[in-house]
Amino acid sequence: MEPKSPAFSRFRRVEPKPVVLPEGDLVTERFLEDGSTFPLLIEPKVPDLDLAGWAASQLPWLEERVHRHGAILFRGFGVPDVAAFEGFAAAICGELYGEYGDLPHAGDGKKVYNSTPYPPDKTILFHNESSHTPQWPLRQFFFCVQKAAGGGETPIVDCRRIFQMIDPEVRERFARLGLLYVRNFTPGLDVSWQDFFRTDDPALVERICRENDIELEWRGDSLRTRQQAPAVAQHPATGESLFFNQIQLHHVSCMEPEVRRSLAELFSEEELPRNVYYGDGATIPDEVVQHTLDVYWRAAVAAPWEEGDVLMLDNMLVAHARNPYTPPRRIAVAMGRMFRREQLQTA
Repeated sequence: MEPKSPAFSRFRRVEPKPVVLPEGDLVTERFLEDGSTFPLLIEPKVPDLDLAGWAASQLPWLEERVHRHGAILFRGFGVPDVAAFEGFAAAICGELYGEYGDLPHAGDGKKVYNSTPYPPDKTILFHNESSHTPQWPLRQFFFCVQKAAGGGETPIVDCRRIFQMIDPEVRERFARLGLLYVRNFTPGLDVSWQDFFRTDDPALVERICRENDIELEWRGDSLRTRQQAPAVAQHPATGESLFFNQIQLHHVSCMEPEVRRSLAELFSEEELPRNVYYGDGATIPDEVVQHTLDVYWRAAVAAPWEEGDVLMLDNMLVAHARNPYTPPRRIAVAMGRMFRREQLQTA
């Protein structure tokens, strides 16, 4: 299934809207869409402004901006390479997360990854990073090392707006029941359990699952996991309700039709590589997932990348996707401020 992004064509017709700052400030703020406050664009007012150094001196100001807007695009700072990008992300977060199992490490960064190695002609649907796991980053950063020859935008949506736009009955059921993510790690199909858990030791996998409330079942060489997670959450800093999940990356209806048909010929539904259900185990109807897809694309903003751009997201306030592209393209990724699900109860 290849949803189109009307937000991209709309964006290209809109000029950035300036915001007046007090005299003497080192940056300007702009909005990328007329009448919108999402995302925020920050540009330097003076040449050779060091982004990492400036950010380190403006942490409370940046924190307020990212909580208000959800996403900030830093443009025109001349970030030269991945190492400089990593320095900026570390200035914001202090410590970056370097144990992410599904993404390949960028060779020129200590705790920086290359973006998901997914076929360039396919869309990556909207998701909040690691929202289906017990731990996720509150901050996620993207750095455009090389923009694509065509396409390759990173559409983003404000999850507070998604929460308001989704049909109230659909929203209520998601909020009440939560989600159940089911994964079958089958040799030669999708990611292996060894790569996912970053170990060849079944005993260690069992310990990881036990410590994170993940149900586990060995099936010969295969492994099945079942994990409860929220579909709706409250932001730990702002208290706002938001749609927060990875439904679109896991639900069987989001597969391309021919892939879904092929897998259905080989596996029963419970044996598919991945799927997601309501938290009580009931099937989420295809039409419910299609409704959420439509809402996301209506709310999406997809800014064309410029080389040197840095996009900072609050990973709970904002979900991201990826449009198809013509290679080559390289986007580096950094993550920080790791947050555990149980903290939602006490934040």
